[in-house]
Amino acid sequence: MRPPGARLRIPMSARAVDEPHRVSSQLELLFDLTFVVAVAAATAQFAHDVAAGHALAGLVLFLQVFFAIWWAWMNFTWFASSYDTDDVAYRLLTMLQMGGVLVLAAGVPAAAAEADYRVITIGYLIMRAALIAQWVRAGVEDPASRRTALRYASGIAAVQVGWVIRLVLAESDALPPAARVPSFAALAALELLVPWWAERGGSTAWHPHHIAERYGLFTIILLGESVLAVTRGVTAALESTEVGGSLVVIAVSGLVLLFALWWLYFLAPAGEGLSDRRHRSFRWGYGHYGVFAALAALGAGLEVAVEQTGHHVAASPLTICYAVAIPVGVFLVLLWLVHAAIADRPVVRPAVLLGGVAVILLLPLAAATIGVAGVVAAIAGVCVLLIAAAVAWGSA
Repeated sequence: MRPPGARLRIPMSARAVDEPHRVSSQLELLFDLTFVVAVAAATAQFAHDVAAGHALAGLVLFLQVFFAIWWAWMNFTWFASSYDTDDVAYRLLTMLQMGGVLVLAAGVPAAAAEADYRVITIGYLIMRAALIAQWVRAGVEDPASRRTALRYASGIAAVQVGWVIRLVLAESDALPPAARVPSFAALAALELLVPWWAERGGSTAWHPHHIAERYGLFTIILLGESVLAVTRGVTAALESTEVGGSLVVIAVSGLVLLFALWWLYFLAPAGEGLSDRRHRSFRWGYGHYGVFAALAALGAGLEVAVEQTGHHVAASPLTICYAVAIPVGVFLVLLWLVHAAIADRPVVRPAVLLGGVAVILLLPLAAATIGVAGVVAAIAGVCVLLIAAAVAWGSA
């Protein structure tokens, strides 16, 4: 174990992959709090777009911004699992990354309103510069992992240059609007390739149980963001109406739904699976982008569902219901896939899970008959039944 407190300098070396009692540090928990702000900004903007009837355009922006948030968090998390020295330099560079996250969050409104990505790109640049410095330090101070560390540093730097060039071209109108999403997708793909390429020079010493705990904590943060989003929706609804039956049903059903998704996520502890199948960590780790994005998007959908009980929104009941149903369906399917990569067997029978997802995706079609409140309640009910099926199968 590392000595308590922050020393002026501790030589950076790979931590043991079987280090006992490895848990998230206080610094990692503080780091996560900055992402609460960033995710809240992205979710609130997406909820606004859904309510205004621009769900598809808002989804594109949301997925782009959330990728930047998730990728910054994930890069820090896996680096810290291998090289957390907790000395002064490490702490200061982590603080710099936290500042970058806050800058990125501040740029979300401008990106949504005016397609102005300058602030977001600057925030991302700050985060990446600090991470590059961490990898360079690891390469200098840990000769055994130097090749891998310097591959990470050079790969991240090269792709970051690409992001800056994209911004410059967009600001000068040299990048046509039609090319902006494809260029983003291309650079995001390159980002995903950097760890794969770097690890071919030698695997980093990440701790499986530490990584599993970190992902679990971020899942809880996203569930908390959904609770916050529902609270915003209740506040907006109450500004123009009194408490009504639909408001109560959606709020209670939303809480049940979020609790059910939490239950399903933690039915399959990932630590042992990652320890036994380290070679599948990319599939498990990358698959969580969709899992996490679905949870964040669900918060936006629930916020609009609650808000529409108090005043008129431009979005149709069908759109609002699908803004809840699609994230839930995506979450369930991707959770099954990422756990299948490391688990001996799924926690829910695949046929039962896919049947439940099919029902969830069909339920919005009944919005005209049972209303938004009825659809949200039914979706929560299906998730509760999936938990019951999982518990019954696990005890069989």
